[in-house]
Amino acid sequence: MTTIEKSVDVHVPVSTAYNQWTQFESFPAFMDGVEKIDQVTPTRTHWTTKIGGVVRKFDAEITEQHADERVAWTTVDGPPQGGVVTFHRLDNDTTRVHLQMEYDPETFTEKAGAALGVVGHRIEGDLKRFKEFIENRGTETGAWRGDVTPPPQV
Repeated sequence: MTTIEKSVDVHVPVSTAYNQWTQFESFPAFMDGVEKIDQVTPTRTHWTTKIGGVVRKFDAEITEQHADERVAWTTVDGPPQGGVVTFHRLDNDTTRVHLQMEYDPETFTEKAGAALGVVGHRIEGDLKRFKEFIENRGTETGAWRGDVTPPPQV
């Protein structure tokens, strides 16, 4: 597994950053390679991505979610990956959005890209575009403030 950690400071209150992040269907507006996301249930999303000409479709399940704090997920099918996004209040108007993701590159090209840090650069760009997206809007496009408790560890 490959682990990536990236952060960005956004000039909006923590609730605004969190509320926007829960609007998964807006991800194509700032995530490179994400063609479409459908919210299937409150905790399941269906993704369509196109990276390097390769189209992939897969489902992801939210495994933990707490308003203004964190959203964790894992893929249900498709490429194995999971992660967590946390939201840290720096002051009344600034939030640090921190993403930690683990994924398992499958193809030779994906393994080469992981070794060269391509995915890390892509995520860094996605976070910068999220910053521009939410700061330019000044407000979220919607919100889901439900709570998802993680399953017990065994």
